[in-house]
Amino acid sequence: MFLIEEELKKLPAKPGVYLMHDEKDEIIYVGKAVSLKNRVRQYFQSSRNKGVKIEQMVTHIARFEYIITDSELEALVLENNLIKEYRPKYNTMLKDDKTYPFIKVTVQEAYPRVLFARRMKKDKNKYFGPYTSAGAVKDVIELVRKLYHVRSCSRTLPRDCGKDRPCLYYHMKQCSGPCTGKVDQESYRQNIQKVIRFLNGDFQETIDSLTEKMNTASEELRFEDAAECRDLIQSIQKIGQRQKITAYGEEDRDIIAVDMDESQDLREQDAVVQVFFMRSGKLIGREHFYLRVARGDTKAQVLSSFLKQFYAGTPFIPREIMLQTQVEDAEIIEEWLTSRRKQKVHILVPKKGTKEKLVELARENARMVLEKDRERIRREEGRTIGAVHEVEDWLGLSGIIRMEAFDISNISGFESVGSMVVYEKGRPRRSDYRKFRIKSVQGPNDYASMEEVLTRRFTHESSGEFDSFAKAPDLILMDGGKGQVNIALGVLEKLGLKIPVCGMVKDDRHRTRGLYYNNVEIPIDTGSEGFRLITRIQDEAHRFAIEYHRSLRSKGQVHSILDDIPGIGEQRRKALMRRFRSVEKIRDASMEELAETESMNMGSARQVYQFFHPPAEDSRASHGSEMPEGYK
Repeated sequence: MFLIEEELKKLPAKPGVYLMHDEKDEIIYVGKAVSLKNRVRQYFQSSRNKGVKIEQMVTHIARFEYIITDSELEALVLENNLIKEYRPKYNTMLKDDKTYPFIKVTVQEAYPRVLFARRMKKDKNKYFGPYTSAGAVKDVIELVRKLYHVRSCSRTLPRDCGKDRPCLYYHMKQCSGPCTGKVDQESYRQNIQKVIRFLNGDFQETIDSLTEKMNTASEELRFEDAAECRDLIQSIQKIGQRQKITAYGEEDRDIIAVDMDESQDLREQDAVVQVFFMRSGKLIGREHFYLRVARGDTKAQVLSSFLKQFYAGTPFIPREIMLQTQVEDAEIIEEWLTSRRKQKVHILVPKKGTKEKLVELARENARMVLEKDRERIRREEGRTIGAVHEVEDWLGLSGIIRMEAFDISNISGFESVGSMVVYEKGRPRRSDYRKFRIKSVQGPNDYASMEEVLTRRFTHESSGEFDSFAKAPDLILMDGGKGQVNIALGVLEKLGLKIPVCGMVKDDRHRTRGLYYNNVEIPIDTGSEGFRLITRIQDEAHRFAIEYHRSLRSKGQVHSILDDIPGIGEQRRKALMRRFRSVEKIRDASMEELAETESMNMGSARQVYQFFHPPAEDSRASHGSEMPEGYK
């Protein structure tokens, strides 16, 4: 048994990270401390004014653990990594993880390329960015290729020169064709230097050159060439307009401000952080971030959490970061960012002048985004987290984060496949979806197929196929009622697992009418967000299974007995299945009934009938009245 009072006495007076666990052993909070002994004890001292969030969190702490580090800086890095891994309930969290693209010029190559890059690596190539829009990066790369005719292929040059025909870009005059072996490295490098100057913001040289070409083409009545130059000039001017706002000095800096919705009388509230990206003194973009913060958190606390999460995920760190208010651990964050940048980073809170106005502009933008999107955010929360809470209330459960739903797809005569879809906090987590091709079951047997799927999922068979599923779901949803639920419970019992299992019960029109849980069918409000969430999950599991089934069939990996009937093509096979629903009913139908089917005639009906009812002397004994193995 974990006795908090006894464990508090054992805490060391050293820097480190502490992790708070609830009664389910879930990590609900991660924090860092200069002295673990002093910091962790504060949570359990009744005399201290801890704030709403901490007071609520403390009531859920069942135990805590800690990791000692050599310094507060190491503690900050470890804290950030653990928050990102466990996403604790009571830590301020970014709602979405964003990565920012770069433009990469491969100057290490003999014939450099201009590429889209998600990460900046230490590979001695040149990187420009980060940019806030992947679309904008692609537009710039396309423009650069049109202007300077640099290559985009992955050929190794000059080794592969002359080995293959030049690509379409060469024929479109968007590449000078170094792969032909007719372009020397020196002239190509001169174009690359122009590209680098262009990406550094020196547009005038290119505009002057294009203007001269446009005028010459116009005088020579080459109007198409003149129009092309005109369009390129306009594209450059459009990019230049994005960089018109110039700040004081030529530094790289980020300007960060936050606004919070303090009107909500809830335990949690919305916040928006606005970031302006200044590079070489020019505003190249801005981005806003949604956060969910506990009531009682200050703007300084929110900014501190944001700084650590944001700069842990972006490869570029500016020399200056300007904030609207001072954060408590600014010095240690500065030290951490300096170690990442390899140059001194300053966190400033400007009080007057141009810099202060820029910070205020960022705060005003954050306020406008929050005002504009408040209702949308609340609706989205209702569709996701709110819907999950409704499901919890119906089932008498709590703490549902991860839900997994399973479905089986089979069409009589085709092999079965299974699907697994995953929802976390009411949102689909598509990277965790999995498909199953049924291996041990012959014919359409949904119960046996589901048993195989669940066993494979929870035993992680098939050579590590499910390594990403070490984390168990908080709720399993079955596409069916009592029968499917009992299959799942049986598998879990054999494996010694205790996970709630709920069936999604359908009506005669195949629409969800209720939930089957603990041997009781629970009616649900069909107008509620919880009902809509259950319906979305059910539809998604069904869609994912059907898609997999279709993909297998399209690849010729799934075979129907109807495919073996001479003279019966795809259209007639589909018509027969639409009418009779199963191969067994087609086999039992009379010739007249078969002939009455859409697209069929008496001749094709006879073909089908004789296929299933061959004369005794017919050598095709394998197609007698008994269904071949695997089609039952």
